[in-house]
Amino acid sequence: MKGFFRAVLGDVNIKDMGLCYAHEHLVIEESYPTSGNELFLLNDVDKISKELKETFQQGCRTMVDTMPANAGRNVLKMAEVSRNSGIDIIIPTGLHSEMYYVPNHWRYHYSEDELTQLFIDDVEVGIDIGDYGGPIVKRCEHKAGMIKLATGNDPISKHQEKIFRSVVNTHLETGVPILTHTNSGKQALEQVEMFDKLGADLGHIVISHMDKCKDVDYNRAVLETGVYVDYDSAFRWKEGEENWTYKLLTNLLADFPDQIVMGMDAAKNVYWRSYGGKPGLDFLLTTFKDDLKKMGLDQYYQQIFFDNPQKLYEFI
Repeated sequence: MKGFFRAVLGDVNIKDMGLCYAHEHLVIEESYPTSGNELFLLNDVDKISKELKETFQQGCRTMVDTMPANAGRNVLKMAEVSRNSGIDIIIPTGLHSEMYYVPNHWRYHYSEDELTQLFIDDVEVGIDIGDYGGPIVKRCEHKAGMIKLATGNDPISKHQEKIFRSVVNTHLETGVPILTHTNSGKQALEQVEMFDKLGADLGHIVISHMDKCKDVDYNRAVLETGVYVDYDSAFRWKEGEENWTYKLLTNLLADFPDQIVMGMDAAKNVYWRSYGGKPGLDFLLTTFKDDLKKMGLDQYYQQIFFDNPQKLYEFI
């Protein structure tokens, strides 16, 4: 079957995706990442549901969560939040940056084939309710609809190459779209080169955090490869400093209207109003929407939030 995206509660016709936030962190359970930074803890179903309900009421219909295997993912809470809020949630398999895992984590010991099978099972069978935190795997009905990998500041390592191969193997076997983490855009072109070499479909890959890269020409070079880029820092720029998200949109949207998506990457509870923080997840539907109009870019709103996510997150 073609023409669908895979949400936590089941497959959805791609035409029913509606307005999509392309890069979020909706549930982060107590885990190794939260032990290092308590601001990452996002596990209160009531608070999360409240914030998402309000975002739904303002027009959002789909969100892409980006916390992959064994890094705070809780598939049962994600399903509950989706039911409570009405928002379809795409959840990931794959692996995050090495910093979010213990030094002797299984990611370093499993082979390419073993990782590939684990990821495929997340996409096609169902995610482990314990998120691979124990010796017994109990898969549920809820499946992954995206696969993630991450690189850092340094050149792509041998270990990361193994992750790339496992991710692309899964992508080619299942048709699942790919999302990547970069550190402020570093290694983005190298990521694309690796994907191309491995035979991935560049039209179903999104490179994240590219608006943290304060270089219009580098962003342009990444877009020229044919991948999507995710801008997710619009609310982070401090008063008095240049908003590079807006600068990049002003310089690049007209040339690449079909390859840019937006998210908030609001992975800290201090960004959520339901946790007592700000600006709240409705920022993209309020302040950002108004700013887009002020910049004379509101003609691209449909593509950024509707058309591009549909093409990107559709299974191939």
